[in-house]
Amino acid sequence: MQTATQDLQDLTAAAHAAAGAAAAASDAERASWLVAIADALDANVTELVAIADSESRLGTVRLTGEVARTSGQLRLFARVITEGSYLEAVIDHANPGSTPPSPDLRRILHPVGPVAVFSASNFPFAFSVAGGDTASALAVGCPVIVKAHSGHLELSKRTAEIVTEALRGAGAPEGIFALVAGREAGTALVQDPFIKAVGFTGSIPGGRALFDLAVSRPEPIPFYGELGSLNPVVITAAALAARGGALAASLAASFTMGAGQFCTKPGLVFIPAGTTFGEAVAAECVGKSAAPMLTDRIAAAYPAGLASLAAQPGVAVISGSTEQNAEADGAGAVVFSTTAASVIARPKELLEECFGPTTLLIEYRDEAELAAALALVPGSLTATVHAEDGEDIAALVNQLTGLAGRVLFGGWPTGVAVNWAQQHGGPYPATTSLFTSVGATAVRRFQRPIAYQDAPAAVLPAALREDNPLGIPRRVDGVLTLG
Repeated sequence: MQTATQDLQDLTAAAHAAAGAAAAASDAERASWLVAIADALDANVTELVAIADSESRLGTVRLTGEVARTSGQLRLFARVITEGSYLEAVIDHANPGSTPPSPDLRRILHPVGPVAVFSASNFPFAFSVAGGDTASALAVGCPVIVKAHSGHLELSKRTAEIVTEALRGAGAPEGIFALVAGREAGTALVQDPFIKAVGFTGSIPGGRALFDLAVSRPEPIPFYGELGSLNPVVITAAALAARGGALAASLAASFTMGAGQFCTKPGLVFIPAGTTFGEAVAAECVGKSAAPMLTDRIAAAYPAGLASLAAQPGVAVISGSTEQNAEADGAGAVVFSTTAASVIARPKELLEECFGPTTLLIEYRDEAELAAALALVPGSLTATVHAEDGEDIAALVNQLTGLAGRVLFGGWPTGVAVNWAQQHGGPYPATTSLFTSVGATAVRRFQRPIAYQDAPAAVLPAALREDNPLGIPRRVDGVLTLG
């Protein structure tokens, strides 16, 4: 399945033509489009899950839940845009007596235009055709063209049909949504002059190549990429002493969840030196069945990643086997162990993401060595602390805040809530931007600010009119008003 060049150009031209109507639609109208998609997905869940299971091997229970998450995301964004604060409406009335004199200025966020969305392999619904990137872009009035992931082409095609039918039935403009497929089409999509932003979830090499294309265009555009994450965990001596057994069991459950194919998998676990925690984690992995991986390509890469890490000086395999045939037999859990000193000596080799059910335990001798090793960890989506009440962890938390977008206390990073407060993004290479791709503020990626100076009331957007006909939250002359 490969979209021809002319077909792609026709689709981007149609998206460009639809952008004006999409931007001009009211929040209530756009909310109805999102709800229509959500209802259509729920109505077709049995068919969609069957297709997804045949392509992704994720199982009907996981996939059924993911459809519910996807439709839930769509409904969340419908609520976000009708609530209105997403517009960040600001009014500063004229003040001739200020220094310098101030004109009447009114500022609002506006959709950027057509957006390209690249589907992820590990979430064939929630980060795919009708996933969070698509939902957040459509919510603010941006047409969307999705590049299907090669790992679930049939599902992508059927989902796109359902989305298109739902949008048409809800009265959305023609051309507001489309699907393309193929590597060449993806590259051309990023370079197409009608595309004004890109949302991407995938590998570091693939994402970086597209990022470079996006910023080297004659008209550079923002590339919102989620590329890779090690998600470090720090466990203190006091936490191990108090609940080491429970921590070992919950870690084993977290890094093997979904065959270790979550972007928030805890890939690095820093533990005090000289404990038996490694043996406890290894024991928890005994009897865990090998699990199928998403694609043959991912399955082939897993043993190679294991072998590369096992070959490094100072690294020991304490559970599982690095000699696997994940394509034929599924991926088995593997636990590695090393020291913070080894990480400091060989960060490039040891701090490499391995996509699959594996984690690396890193023993640290003291807080200074822990801090030195953490300073070398690449930017991550999450960082986790397991400590006991009363411990002074302020310096540790401050350091983790600098390398991750979400800092957890007492839990595990697998599982990403979809709500107003979520931050799913972090310093590069976790993401290429400062924004979240999950949760209410994901819409901010696809908006740009516009200020109106001394504008006639008749041309102002409704959100900036003096009487606030939408009843939305605004900041007026520096004071936040709620409607």
